[in-house]
Amino acid sequence: MHLVKIMNSFAEWKPVAVMVAVTFALSIVNLLLKKVLNEGMNKLIIVAYRQSISAIFLAPIAYFWERKSRSELTARILCQLFFSALVGVTLTQYSFLLGLQYTPATYACAFLNMVPVNTFLLALPFGLEKVRMKTKGGKAKMLGSLVCIAGVLVLTLYKGKSLNKPQFQATTHKPNRAEQMVSANTVRWAIGSLLLAAGSLLWSSWFLIQARIGKRYPYQYSNIAFLNLFGAIQSAILSFIIEKDLAMWILKGRLEILSVIYSGMVGSGLCYVAMSWCVNQRGPLFTSAFTPLIQIFVALFDFSILHDQIYLGSILGSLLVVIGMYVLLWGKSNDKQDQAAEEDADCHPVSQVLPVTKQAMVSLTSSEQL
Repeated sequence: MHLVKIMNSFAEWKPVAVMVAVTFALSIVNLLLKKVLNEGMNKLIIVAYRQSISAIFLAPIAYFWERKSRSELTARILCQLFFSALVGVTLTQYSFLLGLQYTPATYACAFLNMVPVNTFLLALPFGLEKVRMKTKGGKAKMLGSLVCIAGVLVLTLYKGKSLNKPQFQATTHKPNRAEQMVSANTVRWAIGSLLLAAGSLLWSSWFLIQARIGKRYPYQYSNIAFLNLFGAIQSAILSFIIEKDLAMWILKGRLEILSVIYSGMVGSGLCYVAMSWCVNQRGPLFTSAFTPLIQIFVALFDFSILHDQIYLGSILGSLLVVIGMYVLLWGKSNDKQDQAAEEDADCHPVSQVLPVTKQAMVSLTSSEQL
């Protein structure tokens, strides 16, 4: 009996532990990518290398692990995986890397906190989420969404003063051309914010797309291997269209090699497999709810590694987004409890009718015998 309880508890907390590990790994990816972006590495080439390494890494695992249970891969599923790669890999990572180049890593990660709210709002028209305004849970979900939107507006429109000493940054970190443009022109800061907001919206859409694909093709390794393969092809084509200089494909130094290998094998490989598994286990909103942890992990390492400045607007906007997100999640949890209570109440009168019916049958039988 105790063993069964332990197994049930482990099964319940396993997705939580997996998502905490995923967010920690993704925070390291963000720091590494910010570092190589500062040194001038091209954004689309990062995505192309990252997805190629991930596809090569996952392909043999998918073949040997899922070859016996894997169903036939249809043209429809391939089209869905191609579209999923375009939304969740190519456009998401390009938008985020472009915004990351113009803003500090901690600030950029603040926009990831919008992913759960975006996922909830996008799920409404598809019927994956419902809002009942007469209940506390429904009101909390709407309130949380509005607070999150207010937080994003603060992040985008209000920069505020710096909360750490710029002299320390100047002595330890040499700003590149992109950072100088950001500090000199507030408009570029706003453009970077809009790109980050677009990236978080695209990533939220990916969770919903992946939830639908997972029902038709629930093979995480094969799913993500094809996803990364399509993402690598798309990124390579875009890079050749936008940047025709072949010399940019040559990796320079250990940091660039380490960054693309780690972000490919861990960030786009194992992390996406784990997130796909969690989407199948607990749904898209649960999986996306852990994205604020990325900002916390990045903030722990950001000042000691990158020495980026943090601004008052970033703090205020991030607090509003996190508060709104957890109000939304509380409302979702409360809404589930209210729905379960209503279902029990609807079923309860039926259980009361049955004894009466039996008693009536006994009385009818007795009267007939008399």
